[in-house]
Amino acid sequence: MTTEAPPPERDKQTSTAQPTTESFVQVQQSTEFGELRRTYRSFAFPLTIAFIAWYLLYVLLSNYAGGFMGTKLFGNINVALVFGLAQFLTTFLIAWFYSRHAAAKLDPKAEAIKSRMEADA
Repeated sequence: MTTEAPPPERDKQTSTAQPTTESFVQVQQSTEFGELRRTYRSFAFPLTIAFIAWYLLYVLLSNYAGGFMGTKLFGNINVALVFGLAQFLTTFLIAWFYSRHAAAKLDPKAEAIKSRMEADA
């Protein structure tokens, strides 16, 4: 649904000045930003690779180890069902672990960079 009304005008007293392109490039090349990226990558990449390997193991076992995956553990619960549910569990654990990591290590560094850029603008 579209409207014909113009967008609301910003209050000039509350709007903040935007950093310039040069200041973004300068921050991107700073050691502090490089450290922020390293901190993120050193957490995200290994965890992503580990989860993809875990998922591919599940898929490969489901395709090529039907006997093992069909092994009943108790009642009608077999190895495949447990592995499948473990996929969901690890997904939520990774998300929780990442949110804690980001809150403790990434967010303070990013906030410091953001505050400095806003102050300079």
